[in-house]
Order: sequence, then structure tokens, then C-alpha cells
Amino acid sequence: MNADEIMEVESAHTSGLYGKQPIIFVRGLGASLFDINDVEYIDCNSGHGVANLGHAHPKVAAAIALQSTRLITLFETFYNDQRATLMKIMGPLVPGLPRVFFCNSGTESVEAAIKFARISTGRPGIVATMRAFHGRTYGALSATYNKKYREGFEPLVPGYSHIPYNNVEALEKAIDENTAAFIVEAVQGEGGVYTIDAEYIQVARRVCDEKGALLILDEVQSGFGRTGRMFAFQHFGITPDLLCCAKSIAGGLPMGAVLIGARVQNLGPGVHGSTFGGNPLSCAAAAAALTAIIEEDLPKQAEEKGKYFADKIRQINSPLIREVRGMGLMIGIELKQKVMPTLRALQERHILALNAGLTVIRLLPPLVITYDQIDRVVAELEIVLNQSPESEK
Repeated sequence: MNADEIMEVESAHTSGLYGKQPIIFVRGLGASLFDINDVEYIDCNSGHGVANLGHAHPKVAAAIALQSTRLITLFETFYNDQRATLMKIMGPLVPGLPRVFFCNSGTESVEAAIKFARISTGRPGIVATMRAFHGRTYGALSATYNKKYREGFEPLVPGYSHIPYNNVEALEKAIDENTAAFIVEAVQGEGGVYTIDAEYIQVARRVCDEKGALLILDEVQSGFGRTGRMFAFQHFGITPDLLCCAKSIAGGLPMGAVLIGARVQNLGPGVHGSTFGGNPLSCAAAAAALTAIIEEDLPKQAEEKGKYFADKIRQINSPLIREVRGMGLMIGIELKQKVMPTLRALQERHILALNAGLTVIRLLPPLVITYDQIDRVVAELEIVLNQSPESEK
């Protein structure tokens, strides 16, 4: 199909749930995407944080190709070599979380963690935070804070409450003998790229222990090297009881996981399940992806490139920039105006980025982005900000 036919077919049959952009991407390589005319874009979107390894990583592509000729699907009641290989790789990544439940997405991992917390403790209460985004299915949506995701779907799941992020006093008051779990993001991506305070997460660990509640860390977006550690919570010297993962775990294939600690009980056969969870194809891709992340030391690259990137942005001479924040290659640029015009202008200059709310530009480039590409993104951002009518005021 030519470009017009592709757009005509998708426009006629799409669900209507996505705001389509007038670009047709057909291939990717590293931190670049190429449209149907072979025009290159630098991808600071990464499929909302999926492409930590970049696009078309050769080890992941080879693993998918080989496994697709051997065995694609197998329910987890049977043992499998690729699943065992992946489990063996994942085990040392987070000492203290030796068990794993595989699923297919971030919201599924959150749903599973919430169910595990309730069945483990026999309690109903789930405490989440303001600005949180945990997914769009009903349990995860009930933990999500922004009303734009919740409106039209009430009543949501009962037993949920929300407290201010990084407010220790509110945290200590909220968790009690009815609390099954406190769920929190190590970095609030959708909520504005706010990072968790060390004291806050350490108090959360202590209070959950004291009250018999479980601590759920949502690292769906911040995991697998993006913040400068394999997982962001490893910056703070604590270990959660349940760790929600997804996005970049399988190099681009749909996959999610919940890593499970010793305090989580009562997970017998039939308590939960997933038809496609832990299928051999996704496990083979994930094993290749995690091996590449480890061998290429991408967490260290994210730490070093993230500091370089953020420092370069802070050097931009623009009155529109209010704050630059984040961790590793998870960067938020808060502007003094709405960001959508800026994002559209960057896209016209072949730079792809995301918003995080109305006034924050979110940069989630592949961890393999080059320093030359970072410099180009910063240069284009400076041009766009200086061309904004608001910059002249």
C-alpha cells in the first residue's frame, strides 16, 4: 500500500481511541525511526518507554526469529526452556524477589500485584498517590489519580485512597491495619516526571513492615536501566514486596511481570493466571533483551547520558523553562506554557517527544541514544523554544 492507502485504511477502521499523527513509520534502528519516505526522526518517545534497547536490536531480533520457528505459545502449567532461562537471568537482578508472575502489559502487572496483596494479607485497602498513573484496567485505574482517565468509568473498585506524593506525614497516617498495600511509582512518568524522595520510600518500607501491609513498586516505565540502575528503587537501599515491570522487558514484544518477595503469601494454583503470560517467544526476546542490557551496561549509559542530557537542557537560554528534573534518561522539562505546540514543532523538526501533563515535556529516549543525537535534540529544542511567541515576552 502507498502512504494514502495506509492512512485511509487505518482511519476507516481504527477504534478512535488514539489521536493519530500524520506520519507513517516503517522501520527503526537504534534511537531512530524512519518514515515511509525514509526520513529519519530521533525517537525520544521509545513507545512510551518500551525501546530501552532501541529499535531492531540484533540480539533481540535474532532470538525472536529463532524461537518463532521452534515454539511460540505454551501455557505456564508446562515447563519451558526459554522461560527457565529468563527466570535464571532475572533472579540476580533483584535479590529478595525470587519469584515471578509473567503477564503481557504494565496494567496487567499492576492488577496482579493488587490481587496478590489482597489475597496475601486478607485486607481490602490499597493506598496510592496523587498524580499516580498505574494503568487503565479497573484495578489499576482505581489506583490512577488523574480524573481524565477515571471519568466515565465510575464506579471504580472500592477500597482505594490517594495521598500526596513524597509527603511522609500523610503516608504514616494512611497506612493502617486495613491496608493491604501501598503502591507507588519510583518516578511518576505520566504525572510529570517527579522522582521519589529517599526518605519517603524508606519510611514507606518501615511503615508497611510495622502495619503488616505490602509495598508495591510500579517500575513499568522506570525499570530495566532507564534511571541509571536496573530499577529505580535500587537508588534508595530498599526492596519492595512486589515489583511491577513491563514495557522494555522483552525488547518491544508485549510482556509484563510481577517480581514477588517472601512476605507475599497464599499464591496457590488458580489464584490468578494469564493465557499468554510467560510464552516462549516473549521469554526468548526478554532473555536476549536483558542479556544485552547487562552486557552493554545500559544502566551506566543511562546515568551518564541522562546527566549530560539534563545539563545541556539546563544550559538553554529560554525564559520558558521552569524546571528540568528526572533521573537518568527519564527527563521532564516543565515549561511556563502548555507543551503541545512545542511537541508539534519538535515533530516538524524530526524530534519525537511526549507530554507529561499540560506543561511538561517528557523525554524517554532509547538508552542507546548517541551523544551526537542528544546534542541534536537539545539544539532543536532550543530553536523551538526561542521561536515560541511566549519567549519574546
